[in-house]
Amino acid sequence: MRFYFVLFLLVTAVGAQAQDPLGGVGNRFRGMRNVGSGSDSLARRDKFEDSITITYRYLDTARAYRLDSSINDITRYFPIPAEYNYMGNFGNAAQSYLFAPRMKAGWDPGFHAFDNYKYTIENARFFTATRPYSELNYLLGTRSEQFIELMHTQNRGPNWNIHFSYRLLNSPGIFQNQKSAHNSYLITNWVQSVNRRYRNYFIVVANKLQNTENGGIVNSAYIDSADYDRRDYIPVRLGGGTRYSADFFNTNVATGNKYADFNALMRQQYDFGRKDSLVTDSTVVSLFFPRVRFEHTIRYSKYTFLFTDAAPAADYYKEFYDLALAGGSNIFSRRDDWKEMVNDFSIYTFPDEKNTQQFIKLGAGVQNLSGTFDTLQRENVLELIQNREKKNYYNIYGHGEYRNRTKNQKWDMMANGKIYFAGMNAGDYEAGASIQSLLGKKIGSLLLGAQNVNRTPSFIMQNPISSFYFRGNEDPALKKENITHLYAVVYQPLLKLGLTGHYYLMTNYSYYTDFYKINQYNSLFNVLQIGANKVFETGKTKQWKWRTEVYFQQVVGGAPLHIPAIYTRNRFGYEGKLGYPKLNIAMGFEAKYRTNYKGDGYSPLLGQFFYQDDQTVQYKLPNIAAYLNFRINSFKAFVRAENLNTFRKLGTNWGFSNNNFAATDYPYPGLLIRLGVFWGFVN
Repeated sequence: MRFYFVLFLLVTAVGAQAQDPLGGVGNRFRGMRNVGSGSDSLARRDKFEDSITITYRYLDTARAYRLDSSINDITRYFPIPAEYNYMGNFGNAAQSYLFAPRMKAGWDPGFHAFDNYKYTIENARFFTATRPYSELNYLLGTRSEQFIELMHTQNRGPNWNIHFSYRLLNSPGIFQNQKSAHNSYLITNWVQSVNRRYRNYFIVVANKLQNTENGGIVNSAYIDSADYDRRDYIPVRLGGGTRYSADFFNTNVATGNKYADFNALMRQQYDFGRKDSLVTDSTVVSLFFPRVRFEHTIRYSKYTFLFTDAAPAADYYKEFYDLALAGGSNIFSRRDDWKEMVNDFSIYTFPDEKNTQQFIKLGAGVQNLSGTFDTLQRENVLELIQNREKKNYYNIYGHGEYRNRTKNQKWDMMANGKIYFAGMNAGDYEAGASIQSLLGKKIGSLLLGAQNVNRTPSFIMQNPISSFYFRGNEDPALKKENITHLYAVVYQPLLKLGLTGHYYLMTNYSYYTDFYKINQYNSLFNVLQIGANKVFETGKTKQWKWRTEVYFQQVVGGAPLHIPAIYTRNRFGYEGKLGYPKLNIAMGFEAKYRTNYKGDGYSPLLGQFFYQDDQTVQYKLPNIAAYLNFRINSFKAFVRAENLNTFRKLGTNWGFSNNNFAATDYPYPGLLIRLGVFWGFVN
């Protein structure tokens, strides 16, 4: 009901703007691109020479960002980052080729395979806009793949802004039983008192992620058989013989994962400090310099993690999960439900009253958790479980932070820490520090940082009460993971060269060894990751460009971890105006490649990637795509033809059938055509 109410508000808001004549998803920070800080701002003048100034910030940042209107990379507007590997269909489970362990202490339910498609509290944006602004984003792909994203924000006054976002993703897929149907909405609201002492931030986020699971195709060799040139005829392990359906409104998932969450957060701040004013020839501008700030944050969240199979195949569950089908059972499900309530109180002090981006923050919080789980049959009998068991947990933690962005904007320093004193995750902690400097327009910028995290393994891995826990009693208890992360980022603007380095030192690494078994590698090991990006330009106006990204990764030690040694992405093409002042165009070819490695398998019941050491997941050829992107004022359009490398002759027919594989028995599709339209409206 909440979803339909918010959808109504969004439609009403867009309609109201039409009567009043007034890419994307934050990718994981890699140093190669600064999420949210685009190369040019969105500012379109109307016939009266009025313009919009629009910026945004995140809940725990003071820096303002501008909207990105660049067109050379569609992945800025796409939920799956370019460096991610996904299970064959838009909306399926995904993981990065670039190693990035979870660096967060405390309670973790353990389900992250679909995180890319979610709105989150951490990525919620608070806007400031001089005029109402809306975005309508629509992407249409092969076989009725659709992606819709709506956004509207407006200031109701100089000290009050509201923002709505809605996202829908629906993709039937090329192979049987891999349909995805996700929808999410996000509301943010911030208000500040006239005297600037009080601020209130409010966020509502909800996600409903549904993904049909097919367990992979029965035999990978079918990809090279002329008998299966129709890919939706290749038999799969789960879901029966369900055929392709293009019904946009049918979101039913009979066999697969259904994840849902609802989050509401309110943060209140009150400042004590000194009032002042700035007198000009005609006006008096009131000023306020805070010295002490009190902050209270309350958050309520509700999570559901469900796997269901309406027609379970007894052989599959016996072979891969050692579960026997109970006589007469016609459905199988596993479900974890969580409720979370967090109360956090913090105090800030500002050493320099005229620099609010320098502060010291100390705080403490209480987290109350309530989990409801299936009453599992310890004999591992596969059946519908109707009994539910409820458990309550808590955590008490403290945290501190120091930030200093100097007045000349050349240095940005940060140090923070968090420790769990008591409760379910007692002994967990996280600490980090970084320093960033803008050394000059010719010299470039430098970022250095370090992190250390001591964390309890995910709940589903270490607690037998979870509905998704299938370990035997002989397995040892898991110790806390400890991860040290050192990183550096360098960017040289004259050379248009970026360099990154990441070094991880880990112990007690927890992982899945197959579809459900869990193990822990207690010895110390490290991972080195080095990346470089570079733009090469040629031509009289330097409009022909080669954009390249290359990453090298190496695991040192005997850890049960496989990652590709090299991943690279290259774009070759034209970026310019073609003689038309209002036209910006980018067109060319993109090639992505990673070295062959023994890639992780995927467990559909648990929604987890697992370590395997038996089969190499090969790239037959680099993934090649052709693209044509253009922008006129605030209107952007993208046309892409992907997987051109799959063209070959199979039997007597030519077609796009030489599929690469995402994982063992999980092939990528052949040719995909995608058309995207992204339009911003200033009212």
